[in-house]
Amino acid sequence: MNMRSIVPIVLLFFGLATVFAQTSAPGNACETKNGTSCEECLSNVTCLWCIKTKMCITYPVNTILPPHAVCPLNDARWGLCWMNFQTLIITLSVVAGVIIIAFLVCLFCCCKCENFGSKRFEDKMERQANKTKGKQEERRAEMKQRHEEIRTKYGLSGANKYSRFS
Repeated sequence: MNMRSIVPIVLLFFGLATVFAQTSAPGNACETKNGTSCEECLSNVTCLWCIKTKMCITYPVNTILPPHAVCPLNDARWGLCWMNFQTLIITLSVVAGVIIIAFLVCLFCCCKCENFGSKRFEDKMERQANKTKGKQEERRAEMKQRHEEIRTKYGLSGANKYSRFS
């Protein structure tokens, strides 16, 4: 995979894929606009305007950022004449960082809420199990008491279970 195929993918992530829509255009398209205005130069999305030299240059696609020798980032304009390339990069980086942080916070909150719901459900099931166990113990005690009453009624209660046979 060469650099020409990686750069459009990276810029597509930032929503800037239209820059390389015309990469097959001749290299002189931007250089013919030297000495014109920034707006006229940037009407072609493959062009980069350098304020310091007032030159319109074809965007160097071999490097992701234009080298300092071509034009310093403070003086480079691309896409918008009022925003320098350095500000554009910083802005896009901050926006990407905020999106990533927001995604991670949402992911954390969703996992936390899910675990909280599971804990609440487990507590409810435990209370229900304890309640059922308590009722079962109560019924068992009532049955035992009834059996004891029946044994005493028929004279089957005593220390020895075989006492009636003696």
